[in-house]
Amino acid sequence: MNAKARWFLVALSTPLVIVAAVGGLIGASPATPQKGFEHLRVFEDVVSLVNGAYVEDVDPDKIFAGAMRGLVEGLDASSAYLPPAEVALIDNKTPLADGDTGLMITRQFYLRVLGVRDGSPAAKAGIRSGDFIRAIDETPTRDMSAFTGTRLLRGAVGSKVRVLIIRGNAAEPHEVTLTREKASAVAVTGEVKSSDKVGVVRVQTFAATGTGGVAASLRSQAEMMQKAGAKAMVIDIRGVADGSYEEAIKAAEVFVGAGVIASRAGRDAAVKETITSTSGAAAVKIPVVILQDFGTAGPAEVFAAALGGNKRAEIVGERSAGLAAEQRLVRLPENFGLWMTYRRYYNIPKTGETAQPILEHGVQPDVIVEEPNVEFGEAAPAVDEMLAKAIERAKAM
Repeated sequence: MNAKARWFLVALSTPLVIVAAVGGLIGASPATPQKGFEHLRVFEDVVSLVNGAYVEDVDPDKIFAGAMRGLVEGLDASSAYLPPAEVALIDNKTPLADGDTGLMITRQFYLRVLGVRDGSPAAKAGIRSGDFIRAIDETPTRDMSAFTGTRLLRGAVGSKVRVLIIRGNAAEPHEVTLTREKASAVAVTGEVKSSDKVGVVRVQTFAATGTGGVAASLRSQAEMMQKAGAKAMVIDIRGVADGSYEEAIKAAEVFVGAGVIASRAGRDAAVKETITSTSGAAAVKIPVVILQDFGTAGPAEVFAAALGGNKRAEIVGERSAGLAAEQRLVRLPENFGLWMTYRRYYNIPKTGETAQPILEHGVQPDVIVEEPNVEFGEAAPAVDEMLAKAIERAKAM
């Protein structure tokens, strides 16, 4: 059997393997894959045409990889088709390199910047939430997953990485060279605006850092602010897209004494796992305003949904990214894999409403304030209008 014939057989069989693997992952019945057979016949026709009628001989590996990427990209921004080398990284539990650019990314046509860590190399270079990354070290990102891009952006402390940035409708991209550095371990910082009697807390990450993690840090900041005369708090989670859902839920418990903190479900949305507060009484009781934007994603969205849904906080800013879901590895033949969403988190519904998944819908603000448009290379406005509005709302509370 020649190479083209082998590729033809593999191309036809692999979608069936994927359907079977996904069915096993999500607990589908044996009959479920039958529903997709009509689409597989179309796939067969396309493979046959490409193999026999395209203007030149095709590279089987390239075409097949493209087909698999397209299949998975139609699911959501976090799911990805992984080559054997990346599957091995998961199997070996290989951590990300210490050198960090400060960029948190998702996939939207290219790679798109969700958030930029305060004081990071990316922040100093003027990269902002919403920017597109067209290339990383001259490797185009058009066919690159966020999983791959995240690892390419990391490296040894002191090493350099070049990124090609597109902002808005700019005709020309901007090449930026970033020197990777070790990320700060400080997750939560704060100050009291004494004239307003409003405490402003900045959460950098929902990754567990320090004794007690983010929850303990938020509790400590709130206590210090109240002693300093703060009557309300603004919690700024703009551009926060990393960390763990468990940490975000623990942090929400600091403010929500009793009630549903979060709910999540797999394929069967009717079978939800409900997570309730275990603290009994909230440690922090002063009024809270949450400040979020497009870059607020994942665990930060669950935190915002918990406080907003329990009427414990007013949410100011933009709709969040809509990425609150969890992924895991599904193995495929030849050591390939799918990094696939298997469980998603839900907003806490108001009375009479149905719970809506945060994935692709996001967390909606109570008061809409949009990030200002800033041309690449221009300084940000002297006044942070989003923060000013959040403080105004906190004072009113």
